Amino acid sequence: MAWTQDDLDRISTAIANNVRSVTYADGRRVEYQDVDKMLQVRRDMKAELQAAATQVNRQIRATRGTMRRPCR
Repeated sequence: MAWTQDDLDRISTAIANNVRSVTYADGRRVEYQDVDKMLQVRRDMKAELQAAATQVNRQIRATRGTMRRPCR
């Protein structure tokens, strides 16, 4: 599942307010059994978001040319 920062904010708010159900940005509503499960899901969300943020499309471009002096 692709989590968003909004999803992370929603579950963090629910944990802080001691609420066990979360309605995510895509409309899904999940009721968790306990806070430990919510903390585990939040850890997974953070890890996935950090992994996605560190992925960089690396392309190496090499150019070759000559530099010319301007004519006077």
